[in-house]
Amino acid sequence: MPVRAIRGATQVEVDEKEHVLAVTRELLTELMTANELANDDVISVVFSATRDITSIAPAAAARQLGLNDTALLCLQEMHVEGSLPMMVRLIAHVETDRARELIQNVYQRGTHVLRTDVPPMPQSAPPS
Repeated sequence: MPVRAIRGATQVEVDEKEHVLAVTRELLTELMTANELANDDVISVVFSATRDITSIAPAAAARQLGLNDTALLCLQEMHVEGSLPMMVRLIAHVETDRARELIQNVYQRGTHVLRTDVPPMPQSAPPS
């Protein structure tokens, strides 16, 4: 089965543990739903967070969603002057028969500006 990489990004409003986890769960859930993935399809996920997110590692959200046998890694996003603050990004490596051109990368909460070549996805309801 082919392995594909899927990108995602979201922006948190505040650096509070439960909020970061909720927003990251929302991102992962939408990515998996959009690409018709089950937990067993996910090989690994690399998360990055901007330096203003320090309350929790975003990978903890993946564990909350049941990705317990998946390799997870969290990194600090490289700081670039003028870049978006309060960002969580990810790249997921998955097994899927879906053709590369049908892979749905997910950009939420204003992060669509990172990829002007990708149309914005519909906004999900904010987590509580």
